Formats: sequence, C-alpha cells, structure tokens
Amino acid sequence: MGMSTSIVGIRPPGKKWKKMKAIYDSCKDGDIEVPEIVEEFFDYEEPDEKGVIIDLEDIAENWGSEYAEGFEIDTKKLPKDITVIRFYNSY
Repeated sequence: MGMSTSIVGIRPPGKKWKKMKAIYDSCKDGDIEVPEIVEEFFDYEEPDEKGVIIDLEDIAENWGSEYAEGFEIDTKKLPKDITVIRFYNSY
C-alpha cells in the first residue's frame, strides 16, 4: 500500500462556516440526515474546527534532491485569507 501527501490551506471560520456548522451539529444531534448543501460545504467530511479546508495541491510543486523529496509552495500564490497550511499523509 502506498502513501500520499496532501496539502490544504485553512481559512478561519466565518459567518457562513458558523451557520453551516450549526446546521451540521443540529442534524447530528437530532439524528437527522445532514442536507447535501451542508455536506458539500464541508467537502463531505466532519467539519474541521480550524475552519474551511481549501485544496492547495494546484499550487504545490514537487521538489527533490539526491537525498530528499517534498513540495514547495510559492506563498505569493496562496489565497489571502489562508492562515494555516496543513500537510498530511494518508495510506
């Protein structure tokens, strides 16, 4: 099984995020199906308390040397409202 590395940016919770999170929580608490628009907003994942997850793979470039490999991100290409960058590995 292989491993892949993903890169996402996180925008802090705003008004819309807070409203969507309230809907999500109410539905979960009431054992009611979460509306599709809310599921889509959170990219079909459980809401992340840090905020809105934004895929950054399109601005990450592969980097490597003889003994290392990874990614580079030109910070000038980051959306202005991103405050956290998360790198994670999945199997």
